[in-house]
Amino acid sequence: MAVVRIAAVQMTSVNDLTSNFNTCSRLVKEAVTAGAKLICFPENFSFVGAKDGESLSIAEPLNGPIMHKYCNLARESKIWLSLGGFQEKIDAAHLCNTHVLVDDSGNITTTYRKIHLFDVDVPGGMVYKESAFTIAGKDIVSVDSPVGRLGVTVCYDLRFPELYQELRFQHQAQVLLVPAAFTRITGEAHWEVLLRARAIETQCYVVASAQAGKHNDKRESYGDTLIIDPWGKVISRLPDRLSTGIAVADIDFSLIDSVRTRMPISEHRKPLDFWKAATL
Repeated sequence: MAVVRIAAVQMTSVNDLTSNFNTCSRLVKEAVTAGAKLICFPENFSFVGAKDGESLSIAEPLNGPIMHKYCNLARESKIWLSLGGFQEKIDAAHLCNTHVLVDDSGNITTTYRKIHLFDVDVPGGMVYKESAFTIAGKDIVSVDSPVGRLGVTVCYDLRFPELYQELRFQHQAQVLLVPAAFTRITGEAHWEVLLRARAIETQCYVVASAQAGKHNDKRESYGDTLIIDPWGKVISRLPDRLSTGIAVADIDFSLIDSVRTRMPISEHRKPLDFWKAATL
């Protein structure tokens, strides 16, 4: 198939598993009606804690009841789910921020544990230390899907272009998934420009599903869910960066091929050994 449809979610998750699941279920129905083969949810789609330790307290393994509900949703709706940023329980004191891909039969096809953890003092904002309770992943992950070969990432990974270079040139990714819960301050400054840069540098589609608005008194996300083509053009976004809904776009494999053929950066880029040998 030369063209296939994808959907990206914008939502405001709260500290209520049932409420968030109901929102996700409604948006899945919208995506199915729109003809999408894959729907991408943002980081922390199933839960955003309102106080310290709350996310850890609800964390579950991938075979627990929370993920079971989402796998059933995929199977019943006959659509693939990108579940970005699930609180996967590791032990009593730790979780992983795990991006889970579920196929249209309800089976988990692959998982990616977020490599870059958000330990940041946001200028004029809060101090975040994700590593206090989260274990970083070590593996780069890509997987074939109905919408092409997916490169799987989460939120803060976006600031590290070498990961996306690896996904494109070593793992042959065609579509990069960036589920996120960007802060309002960093989102205003960097969200769109970083996403478009990753698309241009890799000649991939970029699908960026975003948390949006105020989750509670302490936490606010920037929003602005985007789908970007391999030339760096924004091809879909919600009219309101804070609303709940889906952005829909077609993945055109001929466009990927055309961009890569006309500007063959895969042939021109230097191997790592070149840079190691270079002298200043």
